[in-house]
Amino acid sequence: MRGKRDPGLGLKIIGCRMTRMSITNTPETATIEDAPLVSRILTRAFDDDPMMRWFFPDDASREESLGRYFTTLFTRQYVHHGVCERTASAASFWVAPEAGAKAVPDAGTIEELRAILGDRAGLFGEAVGAAAAHTPQEPHWYLALIGADPAAQGQGHGAALLRSGLAKADATGLPAYLESSKPSNLPLYEHFGFRVRAEVPLPGGGPVLWGMWREPLRPAGA
Repeated sequence: MRGKRDPGLGLKIIGCRMTRMSITNTPETATIEDAPLVSRILTRAFDDDPMMRWFFPDDASREESLGRYFTTLFTRQYVHHGVCERTASAASFWVAPEAGAKAVPDAGTIEELRAILGDRAGLFGEAVGAAAAHTPQEPHWYLALIGADPAAQGQGHGAALLRSGLAKADATGLPAYLESSKPSNLPLYEHFGFRVRAEVPLPGGGPVLWGMWREPLRPAGA
């Protein structure tokens, strides 16, 4: 019976599946209404991240704390001053060079983060200071956060968002910069043209943070 199946029907089914997958992988602007989805994605994505585990060492409360942490960053900071995109299973926060001065937490956001971090708030502040000391001074696009739900690993969600942000940086002829505390992610970023620019051991016995830099594919004025 398999040999008598209408080949046209099979092709249509395959086509539909491919279309659905491409739609879920297509980056779109993340709005404030997407906060629950964005927070859920990033909580899952960063559950095994060395820096997040250092900030939130308690296994029992980490999921809740990460959810509050990412919700605060998104709703109070990046959705207003960043370039936030998502797919069905990944999210990214970019900051354009002209928005760098605005995309910093205000006093209210800092207080909310301190409440979430509890007795780790001091370490968090020291880590932010250490990272800031190595931030490049030349104009660049900053990838503040990117993460994909591990359940969707290998489906291209994170790569789609990375390409989307890098295309914006390339269109302006500007480099891009990111920080990562997960060694296994470095080869992925290198695949997209990033190179390690700084290796920063975080104070207080924290993990190493790698600062990575990528030159634009099309220089300004080219």
